Amino acid sequence: MAKYSEGFKLSLVTEYLQGNLGYALLARKYNMPSDTPIKNWVSAYKNQGVEGLKRKNSREAYPVQFKLDTIHFMLRTGASYQETADQFMLNNPSLIARWMIEFREQGVEGLKQKPKGRPSMSKKPNKQRKKEEKLTREAELERENELLRLENAYLKKLKAFRENPNAYLEKHKQNWHSNSKKKDSD
Repeated sequence: MAKYSEGFKLSLVTEYLQGNLGYALLARKYNMPSDTPIKNWVSAYKNQGVEGLKRKNSREAYPVQFKLDTIHFMLRTGASYQETADQFMLNNPSLIARWMIEFREQGVEGLKQKPKGRPSMSKKPNKQRKKEEKLTREAELERENELLRLENAYLKKLKAFRENPNAYLEKHKQNWHSNSKKKDSD
């Protein structure tokens, strides 16, 4: 929702144009932090009428050439953002400021329309599958050999634990204590 309604803007503009109060007094009267919006609304109203106070419902996509013309006009004449907005019938001077920043940073490329929304996620192939496909026969055998060694070591420890659980626990108790002390010191 817009911060200020069209009716509110119109009432402030007409009150200013009646000549009773200036920008600063109007801003203070309506508890606005700055008188700049009122200045912009009055200027937009003078140039475009009530249409200048209306908020656009959809984001209009301006062509690159229009943006360039606006920037070149501003640079050539030394006009302010508000004066440039009035000249090109725009009711948002900050739009021109954004175009100017993009133009200075990226040139004409910065003024081109960018795709909206989040970019789609790329479908990355499963790395593990690729590695397995790339393995040579020799590498596959080495991998299988390593897995068999691990399985054999596990089974030996399991057998030792089943035969005498207390002796196995006593034997490895020292390792557990030293490992826990290392974790505590980290």
